[in-house]
Amino acid sequence: MTRGAKGIDTVLFDLDGTLTDPFVGITRSIQYALEKLGAPVPAAEELGWCIGPPLWESFAVLLGQDGETLDGETGEDKALLDRAVALYRERYTSVGLYENELIAGIAPLVEALTGAGFTLYVATSKPHAYAGKIVEHFGLMPQFRKVYGSELDGTRSAKAELIAHLIEQEARDAARCVMIGDRKHDLVGAHANDMRAIGVTWGYGSLEELAAEHPAFIARLPDEIRAWLSV
Repeated sequence: MTRGAKGIDTVLFDLDGTLTDPFVGITRSIQYALEKLGAPVPAAEELGWCIGPPLWESFAVLLGQDGETLDGETGEDKALLDRAVALYRERYTSVGLYENELIAGIAPLVEALTGAGFTLYVATSKPHAYAGKIVEHFGLMPQFRKVYGSELDGTRSAKAELIAHLIEQEARDAARCVMIGDRKHDLVGAHANDMRAIGVTWGYGSLEELAAEHPAFIARLPDEIRAWLSV
């Protein structure tokens, strides 16, 4: 049954920067990893761009490697990136996971959507082992059918691959889904799967970054998503 006026019945949400603000936990854990590696440690305020992309991509840039693609990397390069991610998780899994805040207006939004009959999923590049704990921590789990994330080794950390996996596993019709996220990766991943996307400006992507990917809508407040979906 179609739930929304635009023929949408399924809503996918990114996690970091969309449902929650993970700035403190992520930036401090990146700083911890870089310090352990003896690498330069940027100020937290300079690390906001790391929130959203897969960790391996962010550390490739921070450690002076190719941040656009890791294809062609040497075994030594891969070992260094794996070590950086392992150090990041050393702090993140015990402390950083909960250095996080729920975005104002998100709880009423997801409650309204589920109440209106939409099926909700989380689709995040963060490993699902961590993402589920965060969603549960903020009391949002009852509103979501399932939390989808990457594997610990980075498998399905690319949004296009993750969304394709979700569609297949859940037997959803991409034309009746919308992906909501704060970074271009969310919008690119949705469009790669012939899915509409909504960009949100309260996260870590700029308005220019989002607009460049031509989303169906750009929301400045969570309540604007309700209006767009006619809830």
